[in-house]
Amino acid sequence: MWNGKLKAVTFSFDDGVQQDKRLKAIFDKYGLKCTFNFNSGRFGVSGMWQGVDHTKFRADEMAQVYSGHEIAGHTVNHPTLTLIEDDQKVIWEVEHDRKTLSEVMGYEVVGMAYPNGGVNNDDRVEALIRKNTGIKYARTITSSYSFDLQENLLRFNPTIGVGGKDCTKLFELGEEFIALKPDTPKLFYIWGHSYSFDVSDTWDKFEEFCKMISGKDDIFYGTNREVFGF
Repeated sequence: MWNGKLKAVTFSFDDGVQQDKRLKAIFDKYGLKCTFNFNSGRFGVSGMWQGVDHTKFRADEMAQVYSGHEIAGHTVNHPTLTLIEDDQKVIWEVEHDRKTLSEVMGYEVVGMAYPNGGVNNDDRVEALIRKNTGIKYARTITSSYSFDLQENLLRFNPTIGVGGKDCTKLFELGEEFIALKPDTPKLFYIWGHSYSFDVSDTWDKFEEFCKMISGKDDIFYGTNREVFGF
């Protein structure tokens, strides 16, 4: 399936904040790959979130900061797409973001992550994206706690989200995945926000997980695009 391997690990982190530099250094250290999801309407915007820095990277910084990983969309302005009644506005948020990021990065962006919590995707939004944009896959925020592949890549549910103080489930799933000897393809998909490791003071824990999950001969480590085959 993936270079002859039946197991794959991928990461997905949102918002393009300064803490991504530290996160990328961890991924690079352990040979892991991530897809970073951006709002093209918020390049360089500074601010705070839950008491920590929430400053975004500028467009001219991205190629260097995220080298070796994938950039994907997160809409232009980070709205909850299901709450936008105007179909053309939904399409613009997704496709304009995709085209802008493609121009910035010098390659065609084909993925995205739905912004915000709650019900941030539905049948209508999926249909608009499928029929009117160049997006090939889109991640939800709904944890499946599963390694099974899913048919609908435009509403792909990740295995687990990370960033809180309690990392027990993450490590349990990691140990289960490492021990797995599957006869069908299995994917461990982890998502989050790098600034949340500042909020919960769990950088060391997350690096411990990355060390644990990395370097396995029977696991393929790729970006979202690579594991989905685009």
